[in-house]
Amino acid sequence: MSIEHKVRLVEELFDRLENEISAFQSETNLHCRTGCGQCCSTPDIVASPLEFLPWALHLFLNSKAEEMLVELNNKSNSNCHLYRPLAILDRSNGSCSNYRYRGLICRLFGYAASRDKYGKLRLATCKIIKEEQQQNYKDTEKAISKGLYVPIFSDYYMQLSQIDNRLAITLLPINEALKIAIEEVLHYYAYRPFPGGLENIA
Repeated sequence: MSIEHKVRLVEELFDRLENEISAFQSETNLHCRTGCGQCCSTPDIVASPLEFLPWALHLFLNSKAEEMLVELNNKSNSNCHLYRPLAILDRSNGSCSNYRYRGLICRLFGYAASRDKYGKLRLATCKIIKEEQQQNYKDTEKAISKGLYVPIFSDYYMQLSQIDNRLAITLLPINEALKIAIEEVLHYYAYRPFPGGLENIA
């Protein structure tokens, strides 16, 4: 399967998830605090290279892939390279520098659930939402227990693995995942012509 086809499949998966999360937010009234980047500033986030393949192809099509690879190789800390805090001393407020191309983990966290050892769905969200939106959070947990649909982490990673199992099941520190995504694209096009007809991706 070509890189272009994999990217289209990943983006279709992300589009479905966006629709599900929008519906979930409308139903529950849960929301992130404006400008909050607390979860993005957490070190040691893990991700798979496949969820950043659309981002890597976007960089390649804009002749920025090799430059970004150098930046990642020179990075000295484990915080996500794409996160831009508003201030050096306060990393909890900021934004993603490539929000359109954020990974699956970035999309799921806050508005998706995981299963506990008894198979019960638990909303995986942040301390800020739990504390500042206590009633909404409690009502949402109750609604999920009664059957309210919520995206599930394992289901989405399973769907991702059906696109490219190798790149989907390899969970790495996020900056390593970013590097491998770029390397996959660069290696793929090293002996192939520049891709055409990808205006919607770029």
